[in-house]
Amino acid sequence: MAEQQTIRAGAGTRTAQIDEGLRAHMNKVYGIMSVGMLMTFAAAWAISGLAVDDSGNLTQLGTALYASPLKWLVMFAPLIMVFAFGAAINRISAAGAQTFFYVFAVLMGLSISSIFLVFTGYSIAQTFLVTAVAFAGLSLWGYTTKKDISGWGTFLIMGVIGLIVASIVNIFLGSPAIAFAVSVLGVLIFAGLTAYDTQKIKTDYIQHAQSMDQEWLAKSAIMGALNLYLDFINLFMFLLSFMGQRE
Repeated sequence: MAEQQTIRAGAGTRTAQIDEGLRAHMNKVYGIMSVGMLMTFAAAWAISGLAVDDSGNLTQLGTALYASPLKWLVMFAPLIMVFAFGAAINRISAAGAQTFFYVFAVLMGLSISSIFLVFTGYSIAQTFLVTAVAFAGLSLWGYTTKKDISGWGTFLIMGVIGLIVASIVNIFLGSPAIAFAVSVLGVLIFAGLTAYDTQKIKTDYIQHAQSMDQEWLAKSAIMGALNLYLDFINLFMFLLSFMGQRE
């Protein structure tokens, strides 16, 4: 009996340690993500201010970013960096991975800076608030639900690939119907990914908690922050296409 009580006490202690570690891990994920988000929107706002002059015309920087072939590099550079980050994460240190993420966040700000020229500041702020509330609810559900939603991953990733292809095709077609369909599907897909990625961050931590490899935990937090960051940014951009009021 004494041995059984000792075993139960030991198991309870380990569970408490895992729970405490999980909370710290999730706080770190959300913290890194939040810093990246602030860097993105600060960079987007600052760059958009330099892109137009006092009369509302594009400056040389604005022309280079939005009216020259350089716009394609600006548009696709974040996507290239995401793939490069995924390939390099196992070879770089946790500090290097975090620096990479923040550089990516600033570059994403450059990529989306045109929203401040296209949409009113009020509608951007309103959409950001709606996105934040929706993201918080979806992430909380993904964290607390007892339902295993790991099976969503394959279908959601296939949906993201479809969105990328459709978006690239529509750059040349300019079809409002395709743009509307992409926006609707984009909101649904990234809403699902927000819940899915949150649960995956949680389950990955629990599965590796026994080893407590600090380097792995640090990299895992950064990768989790990147995934949730991408979910938030894409959810925001697709919602902005519905809610944004154009200048």
